[in-house]
Amino acid sequence: MDLKITPKALKGTVTVPPSKSVAHRMIIAAALADGASEISNLSPSEDILATIDCMNALGAKIDFDGKTAVIKGVENVPDKALLDCHESGSTMRFLIPVACALGVPSEFIGRGKLPQRPIKPFLEEFPKHGVSFDFSAAFSGNTLPCSISGKLSAGRFEIDGGISSQFITGLLFALPLLCGNSEIVLTSPLQSKPYVDITIGVLKSFGCEIKATENGYFVRGNQRLTPFSGAVEGDYSQSAFWFTANSLGSELEILGLCENSLQGDKKIVEICENLGKEHNAFELDCSDIPDLVPILTVLASFCKGKSVLTNVARLRIKECDRLAAMEDCLNRVGGKITAFSDKIEIEGVEKFTGGEISSYNDHRIAMSMAIAATKSDSPIIIKGAECVAKSYPDFFEVYKKLGGDITEL
Repeated sequence: MDLKITPKALKGTVTVPPSKSVAHRMIIAAALADGASEISNLSPSEDILATIDCMNALGAKIDFDGKTAVIKGVENVPDKALLDCHESGSTMRFLIPVACALGVPSEFIGRGKLPQRPIKPFLEEFPKHGVSFDFSAAFSGNTLPCSISGKLSAGRFEIDGGISSQFITGLLFALPLLCGNSEIVLTSPLQSKPYVDITIGVLKSFGCEIKATENGYFVRGNQRLTPFSGAVEGDYSQSAFWFTANSLGSELEILGLCENSLQGDKKIVEICENLGKEHNAFELDCSDIPDLVPILTVLASFCKGKSVLTNVARLRIKECDRLAAMEDCLNRVGGKITAFSDKIEIEGVEKFTGGEISSYNDHRIAMSMAIAATKSDSPIIIKGAECVAKSYPDFFEVYKKLGGDITEL
């Protein structure tokens, strides 16, 4: 689906969708609990559907009507499972440890760029704890598709904290299920710590205790998760598109957010407030807020001077190389962006000039460029805009309701 967006400020009220990060975690915890839970305010994004399908494959029973899921926890594990993670890195990295903890021989497959995303920390540690990996002969390297066998045993897990917090979250779901106590020892500083904080908060809701240590986390074994019913809170990472639109001249009332949220992407509120009316250039360490980087490059394009976003190297192994993608997209429409190995520099401009760009099959690229179109003097054409279904399926419908001028080509 290719869309032509004619420049126009947005106006109205928008309720942000539920947090994908929180939803993944609540679904998995509920599926591991003893009994039935009800999770409401869910969105049927592709990533969430992947997690639901995979937990069903591992023995949970999930009845999902598109908004609410009634989840009965795993009682009898299957003899084997095929886990199709689609393009969801969260699903893959959360559920490899879970499948190993349950002792379910499993084949993991993925699509798009997912097979290129690393699982090295698991490959280094899990064989020490009774798990074997077998990779398809049709593919070179340690990547998907792969099969795992064996049952994970408790103990000490040394994990590089600089690749992705998703590895830590996966272990935090798995280790309470094991017979003995375990310790996660971080061998480097943890990136995106707020995502781990969300995991710990969700597990606490399901009666599971995780203790932070000086160098990682202590996890008591033989814990039984108890059922919990609740609603998924609003997503600050998705709200960032609308907050940025406001900073660029739109008039939106943004609803559905939790002020006390543990989401690191809540930072977008502070960033936009600090810009005020002056819109001076800024420098920002993005270690804990990688998902905000694409839309922040749009925001920074209208600040006075040169803005710098640092600690962004991990964005090169997302759904696409997001640094290269935003550099290409914004420069094509009149921006001045330069991407380096671990930083991105943005020179402020008065307006974008319009043009045609690729979404790079990345939901955050497509949505960022849709907001960029509100400050262009000519239309922006986004090719492959259907990729927003990964996280925000009705994004463009909402955009139209807010006055956006969209034509499907």
